[in-house]
Amino acid sequence: MTALTLDLRPVIRLTHEQFEQIALANRDLRLELTADGELILMPPTGGNTGRRNSDLTYQVETWNRRTKLGIVFDSSTIFRLPNGAERSPDVSWVRLERWQALTLAEQDSSPPLCPDFVIELRSKTDRLQPLQAKLQEYLANGCELGWLINVQDRQVEIYHPNQAPEVLNEPAILSGESVLPGCL
Repeated sequence: MTALTLDLRPVIRLTHEQFEQIALANRDLRLELTADGELILMPPTGGNTGRRNSDLTYQVETWNRRTKLGIVFDSSTIFRLPNGAERSPDVSWVRLERWQALTLAEQDSSPPLCPDFVIELRSKTDRLQPLQAKLQEYLANGCELGWLINVQDRQVEIYHPNQAPEVLNEPAILSGESVLPGCL
């Protein structure tokens, strides 16, 4: 099953509040909203993707507990990006000072910021091009480092602002670089 996209623009342009109400009323669905106003319904992941995603979240969280430099989020967190999109990376991290600058209400809702670091893990049902576009969207909204882990092709695409993605074939180790110093 692949993601479904509903183009609601001919009828309505969802506000953040409306999107949030739809998401809360349909907690069993994984939803995202594009900057263009399209509602994306994402299928649940399979066991292997869920296991890989859990391991990635664990690794970033373990590093973060050691360094105390930020806050780690799992795939259920939706961020309200500056361009108006509402996106949910598989794993994400926000610098502590940026997180603490938010009000408690903003922290309890969809945080109105783009994470500093994101990971997208391609599941069996994901098409590659939409994930690549999503990584570019994160960069355009302030993300400093992104990884697209493509298990099917045994590749990792590394994303930096204002640069073409770097494609690594079967990497044994990934670096958090200066964004997540000493991570992974």
